Amino acid sequence: QVQLVESGGGLVQAGGSLRLSCAASGRTFSTYAVGWFRQAPGTGRELKAAISWSGGNTYYADSVKGRFTISEDNAKNTVYLQMNSLKPEDTAVYYCAAQDSPRGSYSYWGQGTQVTVSS
Repeated sequence: QVQLVESGGGLVQAGGSLRLSCAASGRTFSTYAVGWFRQAPGTGRELKAAISWSGGNTYYADSVKGRFTISEDNAKNTVYLQMNSLKPEDTAVYYCAAQDSPRGSYSYWGQGTQVTVSS
């Protein structure tokens, strides 16, 4: 089991920045990658960024590329999502999730943190 706890959400004006944190505990050595998803009202949960637990390979969805940066601190078992140049359409609940193999599903999820971007 891997436990994930997100923090860092809040209300920010368009153009502003936020940094989300995802603290992992438990069997973190079995984690292959951690992803940040978001879900806006009335929509499905979408993967926006991911990072391999070791090695630092990253993925970004086109909608956030150039604005969001995912990083990890293995010593703290924490993954960060730095979000710059925020837009109202970035408003959503953000979740981090852990994937235990390259073709596996994201099996472990945090509780989510709300990000609201005002225009």
